[in-house]
Amino acid sequence: MKENFEAVIGLEVHAQLRTNTKAFCSCTIKFGNEPNTNVCPVCLGMPGTLPVLNKNLVEFILKMGIATDCTIRKRSIFARKNYFYPDLPKGYQISQYEEPICEFGFVEIESDEGVKKKIGLTRIHMEEDAGKLIHDVGVDTFVDVNRCGTPLIEIVSEPDIRSAKDASRYLQKVRQLVTYLEICDGNMEEGSLRCDANVSIRKKGETTLGTKAEIKNMNSFRNVERAIEYEISRQIAIVESGGNVVQETLLWDADKQISYSMRSKEEAHDYRYFPDPDLVPVIVDEKWIAKVKTNLSEHPTRRRERFISEYHLPKYDADVLTQEKSYADYFENALPGLSPQGVLRTNKTKENFKSISNWIMTDVLRVVSERNISILNFPIAPINIGKLVSLIDNGTISSKLAKDVFEEMLNNNEEPKSIVERKGLVQVSDANEIEIVIKQILARSENKPHIEKYLSGVEKVLGFFVGEIMREMKGKGNPKVVNEILKKYLEEMKK
Repeated sequence: MKENFEAVIGLEVHAQLRTNTKAFCSCTIKFGNEPNTNVCPVCLGMPGTLPVLNKNLVEFILKMGIATDCTIRKRSIFARKNYFYPDLPKGYQISQYEEPICEFGFVEIESDEGVKKKIGLTRIHMEEDAGKLIHDVGVDTFVDVNRCGTPLIEIVSEPDIRSAKDASRYLQKVRQLVTYLEICDGNMEEGSLRCDANVSIRKKGETTLGTKAEIKNMNSFRNVERAIEYEISRQIAIVESGGNVVQETLLWDADKQISYSMRSKEEAHDYRYFPDPDLVPVIVDEKWIAKVKTNLSEHPTRRRERFISEYHLPKYDADVLTQEKSYADYFENALPGLSPQGVLRTNKTKENFKSISNWIMTDVLRVVSERNISILNFPIAPINIGKLVSLIDNGTISSKLAKDVFEEMLNNNEEPKSIVERKGLVQVSDANEIEIVIKQILARSENKPHIEKYLSGVEKVLGFFVGEIMREMKGKGNPKVVNEILKKYLEEMKK
């Protein structure tokens, strides 16, 4: 029975860093170039060549180490990880083994119910990527070594994860961190962020670890969750049938929703690690760490908490807006639009912050999704969303008219005030002008049955009249003023 077992899960996450050049040479890491063009004698491991460490690789891993409260090793060394594979021309991968640069940090995840849990980090170390095998339909396999030497950091968790759902939460948090720190674009489809899962099971109450299997080839959060769920069920079925789980590496088939064996799982000694003789130790002093700290982006968890405390946003809004750094930046860059002088209004600021949040979560992100673009390429400048909310707040336009203004802004990013003036959309709040329209609507013979319904106590008829009035005024009537005057006239009819 599944409830009698406990899953023990650890993740190894590889993040491709956003440097301009490779880890140990000056080749570009640009994705999508012609196969086997981003190469040189160094990253191909030609005899007589020497690697030179990319300083940005160290800077980026320091950012991640600091953001996850790791201990930063003042002296770390590179090692050669030896194995043979067609996409590894050198026959070894430059990595770190005995002395990684970052150790013993944590990543905090949160359940849907708000329960927080710290997932320990064994280490974060630097390494270079291997190439890529392209399996053509048929019999041919092609090798593209463009990716050889691309700088990576590997983030290795402790086996602290107990469910497939928490594994997905952890990976999402790691992705959020590396994108906030702007050290990785987090694109799982292009392989910029890759995850391997080590999964084992044991009877509840036991403390010894079971035999683990490693799952590879998971290119989305959903696939990570599904693959781990599948593996947990597979291992339980083996144990319950009297068998033993075999230590092996599995590949996940997302189309068939199954995993299959790739090879037996290697141990560390299989790689014959030894210090790389061509690279000197990496020395990191307190001055360097302090400099990195001063340039560190705000931690996403702290930013979410600030959005709740400073802008009084609901937790749901704060979660959505801080999910991506670009969303959070867009929100905060919209705030100065609440005042022509760039100073936030003192009245109704809480409501206006919430209004901006609503516009971004619904209208802005809707268009971003429909057009399949980044919010960085969204055609409306964030400050103009703030100005649009300001026009609603000061009664210049209604919320309904604001939707029309928004659609117009999508075409040319014109300031909302200019659109309102150019199209004559200014809201009518003049009581005398509104009274004239209300009298006309109430005087129409076809509306007498609705008046009688209202007088008999059916107050929902009020909405019908508001609709008729707004239609007559082409949506320009101030809803608040319309409702006040309409109620006054209808109540007078009761007397």
